[in-house]
Amino acid sequence: MSSRTRALVLSITAPVILFALVGGVLGRAMGREETYQHLKIFDDVVSLITSNYVEPANLDKVMKGAMNGLVDSLDADSAYFTPDQVKQFESSAAPAAGDIGLELTRQYYLRVIGTRENSPAAKAGLRPGDYLRAINDVPTRDMSLWEGARVLRGAPGSKIKLTIFRGNAADPHDVDVTREVLASGDVTGRIASPGVGYVRIPSIGPRTVDQVKSQIATLTREGATRLALDVRRNTTGTYEQGLALARLFVARGTLAQKDAKGAPAKDMIVANSGDGSVTAPLVVLVDSGTAGASELFAAALAGNQRADLVGEHTIGRAGIQKLIKLPDGSALWLTTARYLTPSGAQLHEKGLEPTVTVDLPDVEFGQPAPAGDPALDKALERLAEKKAA
Repeated sequence: MSSRTRALVLSITAPVILFALVGGVLGRAMGREETYQHLKIFDDVVSLITSNYVEPANLDKVMKGAMNGLVDSLDADSAYFTPDQVKQFESSAAPAAGDIGLELTRQYYLRVIGTRENSPAAKAGLRPGDYLRAINDVPTRDMSLWEGARVLRGAPGSKIKLTIFRGNAADPHDVDVTREVLASGDVTGRIASPGVGYVRIPSIGPRTVDQVKSQIATLTREGATRLALDVRRNTTGTYEQGLALARLFVARGTLAQKDAKGAPAKDMIVANSGDGSVTAPLVVLVDSGTAGASELFAAALAGNQRADLVGEHTIGRAGIQKLIKLPDGSALWLTTARYLTPSGAQLHEKGLEPTVTVDLPDVEFGQPAPAGDPALDKALERLAEKKAA
């Protein structure tokens, strides 16, 4: 190996060593000898590429591919950032105001978790489970979640082209979507059946707890003694806001556990005195778009036997990420902590299994969804079996 190649290899392996030290793919339990054995193999692979590949290899591209490959073996939220992406991430500039209302995960390509109500994406017919093969003809195969979310934003009124496939990867569809300034998702409520109040929580934010209190007070005056709380397609909000919402309904017990890298013990998050002011029997409607704050909220209620979950299995997004910079200006965006259910069960990448499963009906791309709401119907049936508080 030439001295230039050796220097390039060292420039590649140095970040990998750091990656190992911060607890990445090589893992905590792996011994030092085995760790260096893997790094030696990595060194050998780069050497073989430079000496045997049919044309001169672009080692910067090799490096980026190697780092992306390492992080791809972790969870969907972890990512490798190039130096330019780090600068964009740390920039104080506000994100573009226009958005289309998609929440994404990674599963080979970027994949839709949920669509905001009345958003451009929802109006265009995008649904949870759809894959974004390309954005403006740029493949999403090597896009991180952060990069995908950034590209989707832009000036209000500007268009973005999405290449979508649903079910059949050989049958992609191009969809032009116009970005908008998305309205805040306010909590709404109505009497859904005699004695049952339905509360729709489309997003979670700083005003959500007060809005939910207000809606429940109104529905109670209108005769509601049981409640159906709908957090389907709810992907926004902080974990703290989700737990604050859970405190309305859970008077005692553990709301969640937090497991952090290097922490001596799990952090137990418990109900406080004065929590649990709402005592009515509950069900919570969930689906694959119930993620993050709303998923933690649902887990807290289900784990304390305060509510049955009705709908689909949730996505499993309960990780906390941290930016770890590398010597060349690039960085790793790593999940370094995660929330667990009240019992300590894994939530991140596992999700919640509903008490009553109601599968989302299959809909061909471009066709309208069937009329009715089978999940809400099942929730009302479940509540009919419960006695009022």
